[in-house]
Amino acid sequence: MILKQFKTVSIASALMLTTVTSMSLTLKPVSAQSFTQQLAQNVIASGSFVTVEQNHPTEGTAQIITENGKRYLEFSQGFTTARGPDVLIIMHRDSTIAVNVEEADYVTLAPLKSFDGAQRYEIPATVNPNEFKSVGIWCRQFNVTFGYAPL
Repeated sequence: MILKQFKTVSIASALMLTTVTSMSLTLKPVSAQSFTQQLAQNVIASGSFVTVEQNHPTEGTAQIITENGKRYLEFSQGFTTARGPDVLIIMHRDSTIAVNVEEADYVTLAPLKSFDGAQRYEIPATVNPNEFKSVGIWCRQFNVTFGYAPL
């Protein structure tokens, strides 16, 4: 009799443990994934673009994020700027950027990939985003700032 009750309890315990284990396996990855995503991406700064040169309207938003230990500059899906030659993305020391910039006030991040839409640029480890207060869309050939986003 005791042996039969022991077998019943053992079988019931095994079934319950299997059920709990499979429930845990189903729930853990979802919770762990969202937690990891929250830790992996962190917005450092963001701002909306302001047009500087009226013939070169610029719209959308920019943000600097950290993701998995790296920093990126991202433009929103609504980003748009005028076409032009030799258009670069610069990080500027001031929160506003004049039409013409001086070399000592900015660093070049990268050539602009596209005049429209979402895009992402890795910020080199040698560039400290805390030293810059805005990001600009700038034509090097004519030294003309199309627009900037204060960060």
